[in-house]
Amino acid sequence: MPQTAERTPTVQRRAQSAVTFAARLAFEEIHHAFSPATPTLRGVSVAAEPGEVLCLLGPSGSGKTTLLRIAAGIETQTAGRVLINDREVAGPDAFVPAEQRSVGLVFQDFALFPHLTILDNVRFGLTAMSREEAKREAMIALERVGMQGYAASYPHVLSGGEQQRVALARAMAPRPAVLLMDEPFSGLDSRLKDSVRAETLAILRHSRATAIVVTHDAEEAMRLGDRIALLKDGRLVQVGTAQELYGQPATLFAAGFFSELNVFETRATGGMAETPVGRFAAPGSADGTPLSVAVRLSDLDLDAASGAVPARIVARRFLGVVEHVEIAVPGAETVVRARIRCGILPAGARDIWVTPRQSGVLVFETDGENT
Repeated sequence: MPQTAERTPTVQRRAQSAVTFAARLAFEEIHHAFSPATPTLRGVSVAAEPGEVLCLLGPSGSGKTTLLRIAAGIETQTAGRVLINDREVAGPDAFVPAEQRSVGLVFQDFALFPHLTILDNVRFGLTAMSREEAKREAMIALERVGMQGYAASYPHVLSGGEQQRVALARAMAPRPAVLLMDEPFSGLDSRLKDSVRAETLAILRHSRATAIVVTHDAEEAMRLGDRIALLKDGRLVQVGTAQELYGQPATLFAAGFFSELNVFETRATGGMAETPVGRFAAPGSADGTPLSVAVRLSDLDLDAASGAVPARIVARRFLGVVEHVEIAVPGAETVVRARIRCGILPAGARDIWVTPRQSGVLVFETDGENT
């Protein structure tokens, strides 16, 4: 009988049939509210292209799961349209029931039926096929995720990672044109997440499915997504590749979601922004314009001998490969934080110098938003 201990997934031979025909799923000006006073989505327009993995990223309450549920047909928007391959499946002119959309859904808690075998769980939704056809397609789906050896087992004997792969197989068995995944890795042990995510991505690539994955973890979105759609308070903040959102964030919120920041509030003077750690270009900002200057922790160089600005170490914490250092800088109201490679500073160092890297400095006109 299979053991209940966590088992690291291994890449196995994949079935060569039952390949998905990927579709384009588009949201057009989607609005949603549970009540007039609490809008959930405010004019969201974004599309997942055929075969693409699109990650919906944002904090709790940003509207990610609601958008996914609207795509699945579980929730109805108050305005806007959902299209699959340019066919309206939800909108003012049409509403296609969930079971007719060719959409697969993987829930956060896997939602496996405990009284059914793994095989029966996977073939549960294959009602349009004969019993033998459904069994064959279910076994193909299980082989895709490397779980064919557990077909006769029950969910309680599987680890969290194995249950996640069975849930993925069940969603993919009907060969959906679009696969929707709602925080599918949130229940996994941190030791297991990396391997299961990598295995899931390999399965998605092999099946060529269009996938939309909801997550609140920026690193997870960067690992999985071909593109990332960042949401805040029901609005779309920015869409792009991981490199684009990290390197050219559209707002201070976007910058803070992808990396830890030191933020200095100042005003533009002669096209420059003056901060306790240096002066930085603020092109296009008129004199007196309120600015937020963000400096990533990893883009502050600390040196015991020389640098741009004198500083004093307040606290430092060993984190293995890196150290987290808090420093006091003249003119700064709060401590400035830095993340440096271990061994850069001598063990007893106290008075040091700090130099920001220009590439890690981001200047935004202040609009009242918070990181």
